[in-house]
Amino acid sequence: MKVESFFTENSKEALKNDPPGAWMPDLPDDCIRLSSGYPDPALVPAADIKGAVAKLLDEEQDLPLHYLGSPRIAELKQQIQKRLAERGISVLEEQLLITSGACQAIDLIARILLDDEAVVAVESPTYMEALEIFQNYTKQIISIPIDEQGLQTNRLEEMLDERKRTGLSLPRFLYTIPTFQNPTGTTMPTERRKHLLELADKFDFLILEDDAYGELSFGKNPLPIKSFDKRGRVLHVGSLSKVVAPGMRIGWIAAESEFINALAWFKKDLDHPFAQSTMAVYLENTDLEKRLDLLKNVYRAKCAALIRSLEQFLPESVSWYVPDGGYFVWVRIPGVDTSDLLSQALAEGVSYVPGKYFFLNQQDGTEFLRLSFSYADEKEIIEGIRRLGQLMYM
Repeated sequence: MKVESFFTENSKEALKNDPPGAWMPDLPDDCIRLSSGYPDPALVPAADIKGAVAKLLDEEQDLPLHYLGSPRIAELKQQIQKRLAERGISVLEEQLLITSGACQAIDLIARILLDDEAVVAVESPTYMEALEIFQNYTKQIISIPIDEQGLQTNRLEEMLDERKRTGLSLPRFLYTIPTFQNPTGTTMPTERRKHLLELADKFDFLILEDDAYGELSFGKNPLPIKSFDKRGRVLHVGSLSKVVAPGMRIGWIAAESEFINALAWFKKDLDHPFAQSTMAVYLENTDLEKRLDLLKNVYRAKCAALIRSLEQFLPESVSWYVPDGGYFVWVRIPGVDTSDLLSQALAEGVSYVPGKYFFLNQQDGTEFLRLSFSYADEKEIIEGIRRLGQLMYM
């Protein structure tokens, strides 16, 4: 039997690409992981989550372990509604869907909005997992460049005008990470956020706002695009992965109820009642503002250590964006293929993500790399950049 003969054409095309995780081989324990976009291990609240599990099972016994789960699942939705309201996003219960992290949210949105005929617009560069998801549904993907202030909305407007003038299809939606973008760490100013909404109205497309890092500001948290949305054009995706624990897989979509109904129809995982009710108990017993202050202070110090190290150890020709929050710093090394450099870096015990994986056309990213300051400690960050710098002077 030829197994491949059963696959759809989209599946066959997708399988021609590198398999998931191909951008980074298994790393030895002593490798300095500047590639890992994970929370600092010391900041994951394992003891508090253990306490939440114990409290949940003591009070409800087997109830959270059944398909229907605990009534605390409804409490989780209310807790997220409250968090969103504090950030300027007011949604009703029927306008919110809890998902298994942001990735499931993005995939569900792609599933109901994209097909072979649909066009989707993305930032360039952008989150690699989202790019792979969209490629599973359509080959009609167009890229809009970013600069140090995120998505260049003027370039987007030029592209939209040109496509309309020449009779080409306009995007079904635009995917953006406006706040502390992955991979670049850039943040879109308020003026561009409002301009993007104006363009969505003018050219009749939706906005998929990925706000996974939105609460990790080193200063004041920028308001999400959804907070300015008066017409229901923004599908806002959020997550607790970066501020609590990624393994809990708690994310959400905030959107008009018609979208939520369609998304819920295709969400066939029967939810995750144990994880959701555990998270509800955890949030019920946690001062989240105090926790966010802790996260911001730690990541601010780590980011500062990374920037100082780049200035100290890397050649003057190398450039980077300085983020105002999030997890990442985006680096350009002129004349160097960072995929080739990676094998040397790994031999020296330090990892990063080559920039090509964040671009639709991978050739556009050969001189770039993404560094994460979230996972490694400050001493490791400094030593990792020192090792990278030595390679560049060889």
